[in-house]
Amino acid sequence: MVYFTSKDISAIVLSSVFWFVLNITITPIFWEMTHLPFLCDMIGAIALMLAVWWTRKIGIATMVGIITTLLTLLFRPAALHMLGFTTASIIFDILTKIAGYERCFKKLLVETLFIIPIMAFSTFIGGLIIGKFFMIFPTMIAIIIFAGLHSIGGIIGAIIGIIIIEALKRRKIEAAK
Repeated sequence: MVYFTSKDISAIVLSSVFWFVLNITITPIFWEMTHLPFLCDMIGAIALMLAVWWTRKIGIATMVGIITTLLTLLFRPAALHMLGFTTASIIFDILTKIAGYERCFKKLLVETLFIIPIMAFSTFIGGLIIGKFFMIFPTMIAIIIFAGLHSIGGIIGAIIGIIIIEALKRRKIEAAK
């Protein structure tokens, strides 16, 4: 029995490529201009949310994170910080499964109450990993502040993701049942 259907694979590939293309084109420019990690997390949050909303299967967000990381490393081998985003993807995958997909993506208020904190936590942990192992900040407070900035990007991305999902629902575009 096949776990991932062709629709699931399409969602994984589309979300991964969306995240990857913006990750190697626009986010480096934003990073060089500001040294703020908001955009990376925002794009990742949108990609993960859309893939999980569309498929509602465990493993989808993890696959999106892994594929995006592999593609990014293929084109930018020094971008090892992507391993933090892979970790955030895995955490998002697990927490949305635990919270329940129907609960997470049912109504606007419920989406807001579940998805935003889940994404904030996931990107915070990703930021901790990036800050500790790849940015090599000298103090724990610097790592926590950096992780908090990642979390803000995740929150912004979650809000945009909710807006996109609600727009799709109102246009009668349905997710997996």
